[in-house]
Amino acid sequence: MNSLLQRLFARMYDPCMAAVERAGLGELRGALLADLSGEVVEIGAGTGANLAHYGAQVRRVVAVEPSLPMADRLRRRAADGPDHLDVEVVTAPAERLPLPDASADVVVSTLVLCSVRDVGRTLAEARRVLRPRGRLVLLEHVAGEGRLLRTQRLLQPVWSPLSGGCHLTRDPAPALATAGFDTAGVDRVELPMPALTRPGLVGTAIVPR
Repeated sequence: MNSLLQRLFARMYDPCMAAVERAGLGELRGALLADLSGEVVEIGAGTGANLAHYGAQVRRVVAVEPSLPMADRLRRRAADGPDHLDVEVVTAPAERLPLPDASADVVVSTLVLCSVRDVGRTLAEARRVLRPRGRLVLLEHVAGEGRLLRTQRLLQPVWSPLSGGCHLTRDPAPALATAGFDTAGVDRVELPMPALTRPGLVGTAIVPR
């Protein structure tokens, strides 16, 4: 995405998502994040929509965001965020996390895997930085089935350039298993989002011992 589109996307992201957040996405974020603890890495942190949902047991979040305009907004939100939360904003792609092996207790990925360049590499990096029994917390929209999938395929060429590189037809579930995660805690759900992005994966994948 060129720099002009990146700036426009960053400016419009929160206003465009506001109604969806009120319709239940914000509540879903809260349910996933409120009880986390330890060292947290959030990939594709965007403008910081998750920051208000981290509970007091999370003291530090490394928020990784590749888009400079999004990262600027993320830093401003972090400065006004919860007092207990120390947020370090790192500008980097999820496929190349500038973090040591086994350095995190939790990796958070919310509405991210649709737009990364390489899902398999992203999940391999998440597993690399997680400690044994570490958790990958997911809230992702995925490809639908039947008529919906056909519609997603039809609209994909137009959708992606206007939505930060989002791919409507991705399903990261197979890549989770390939990366070595235990996915028993990840469920297919209907997200409180528009029909094109309603099919979802939500839950926690675990790094085996």
